[in-house]
Amino acid sequence: MFDSKEVDIFELDEEDFDTVITDDISFTGTIRFKQPLLIKGTVKGLIDATSELVIDTDAVVTADITASKVLVKGKVSGNIVAEHIVHVTSTGSVNGDITSAKIVLENGCFFSGKCTMDKKLV
Repeated sequence: MFDSKEVDIFELDEEDFDTVITDDISFTGTIRFKQPLLIKGTVKGLIDATSELVIDTDAVVTADITASKVLVKGKVSGNIVAEHIVHVTSTGSVNGDITSAKIVLENGCFFSGKCTMDKKLV
């Protein structure tokens, strides 16, 4: 559906996602996906992706995350590794380490961990 290098995750609307974990869903386990995923609910476990991941404002994720691009508007407890970018908005919270080619932490976000910018991921 999308080429990860061309997708602007800020431009995606909910209908652009093949899969949405809605706010009334609580999932525990491993999630693997190849198309953009929007999380609005609660996820615990492991997220292993080759595509974009958006964690919405009220979402709570307790998981280590690997994805192409990650946009955090909600809460994440766990390490994040993204090939292209990790962007934490002013409403976002990350308690864990971030490794990516590009890292954006907006004013007002919460971050507790270590950032590593690794151009080899691109």
